Amino acid sequence: MNYCDKIKYKIYTTEKASFPVMVDNLLKQIPDDESVLRLAFFGTPATNEEYIARRTILWDKVRNHYGCNEPNLSYVSQPPLNAPLILEVHSFIPDSDDIITYKKLEEYPYVILENAGVRFLFAGGFQSDVVNKSIEQQSNEVFETINELVKLEDFPINSIIRQWNYIEEITCYQEENQNYQSFNNARSNFYAKTTWINGYPAATGIGANLGGILIDLDAVVFKSPHAYATPIDNKLQVAAHAYSEKVLEKAQKQKTTPKFERAKRMTFGDRRLIYISGTAAIRGEDSLQGVGLEQQLHITMENIAQLTGDAKPVMLRVYLKNKEDYQLSEQLMSEYNLHIPISYMYADVCRDELLIEIEGIAID
Repeated sequence: MNYCDKIKYKIYTTEKASFPVMVDNLLKQIPDDESVLRLAFFGTPATNEEYIARRTILWDKVRNHYGCNEPNLSYVSQPPLNAPLILEVHSFIPDSDDIITYKKLEEYPYVILENAGVRFLFAGGFQSDVVNKSIEQQSNEVFETINELVKLEDFPINSIIRQWNYIEEITCYQEENQNYQSFNNARSNFYAKTTWINGYPAATGIGANLGGILIDLDAVVFKSPHAYATPIDNKLQVAAHAYSEKVLEKAQKQKTTPKFERAKRMTFGDRRLIYISGTAAIRGEDSLQGVGLEQQLHITMENIAQLTGDAKPVMLRVYLKNKEDYQLSEQLMSEYNLHIPISYMYADVCRDELLIEIEGIAID
C-alpha cells in the first residue's frame, strides 16, 4: 500500500466540560487500530500559568493512555471557534515492512517511521520558558533543541519538510523587536547551518494568544529514487523567502525573510502528498487590503488551488483574525463542497491587514 493511502488526518471535537474531561473525551474517539504519530490540541487557557498547568495535564493523560507508544504531542493556545477544545490527529496504518518507533528527547515524545523507501521524523511540542523569556530567547532555545534532535536521529536540517510555528502575539513588539521578525531571525540563523538545494520546508507562522514559541515539524529522508520532495511556487505570489524589505519588520536591526516554500510536494511512485503552507490573500508580496473577509477568503482559496493542482485537500485549518467572521467563513467554505475535516481557530495572522489564513494537506 502507498504511503498516501496509509497516512490519515482527522479532527475531533468535544462538548464543553472541565479541561480534563474534554481531554478524556477526545482521546476516547481515536481509533485503536491506527498508529498515532501526532496529537495537536487547540484550546483557550486564560494565562500562561494556566497554559502550563493544562499542558502538564495533557502530558500525563497522553502518557497514561498510550504508555510506551506515546505520540508527538503539542498544546496550541489558539481559541477554537467550532468547539471548546479541538484535537487534530495524524495517524498511520502500517504494512508489514513499516517500522514505527516511539522515542523521547527529554520531555518531548517523537516518532520515527521507516520502510524501504523513506525514513520519517514526526516531532514537536518544542518550547522554552513561556513565562520569563523573550520571544527572541525562546526562539533560539527551541531551535537549539530541534538541532539536538535532528543530530541525534541523523536527520539533516534540510530534511525538515513541514514546520508549524506558533508565535505568541505574533504582530506585537517586545521593545523595538516585532515577535514574528524575532522568530524569523532565529529561524534564518538555524537554517543557515545547511544548504537548501531542494527548497525550504512548507511552513505556517501563525499567532497564538499564549504559549510563547511552539514548533512542530515533519522531516523525511528518502531512500528510493521513486520517493522524493519538490518545492512548489505560486506564480501569483513572490516566494516568501524572496520578499523585499518593504514588507518586513525589524528585530535587533535585522530583517531576514520568512524561510519557507508556499507548498512542498512528496512523491511516492504515482501518488503525491502536498503540505500546503499557511496561505493568505497576498498577490506578489502585497496583501489585498480593504476588500473584506469574503474576498480575502476566495483569493486565499485561489492561491491554494494554484499550489495543489489536481490534488484534493484532505484537511484544512482556517485561522481567523476576528471571531465574528467564523459563521461567514464556515458558510463560504461549505460552498467549495470539500467534505473534509476543517478546524477554525481564532488567531492573529502575520500581517495586521490580513483577516484569514488557511493551511492544509492535499493528496493526489
